[in-house]
Amino acid sequence: GYKIVQEDDFWVKGHFPGMPVMPGVLIIEALAQVGAVCLLSADPFKGKIAFFAGIENAKFRRKVLVGDTLRLEVEISKLRPFYGIGNFKAYVGDELACEATCSFVVGK
Repeated sequence: GYKIVQEDDFWVKGHFPGMPVMPGVLIIEALAQVGAVCLLSADPFKGKIAFFAGIENAKFRRKVLVGDTLRLEVEISKLRPFYGIGNFKAYVGDELACEATCSFVVGK
């Protein structure tokens, strides 16, 4: 997925005034949404809901600024009927901005 960071994004005025840096929690949320769309579009999971269950080894490698385009990549590394783990990465251009291992559960 992609996210274009825009000057009118709700967080720009407060994080940080005069030097807007996209909050890491919003980068992780964007990655989680991409992962959910990928997962829930597969036949066994259609009509279900994915819940964020945990995060490990989150690393923020570069600031994400207004005008940047985030490329969001998710690779599901472990999948059980109701549980999974994914490797999440966000890039600006070819530069890694964020990476994390996230877990999720699938419900009805």
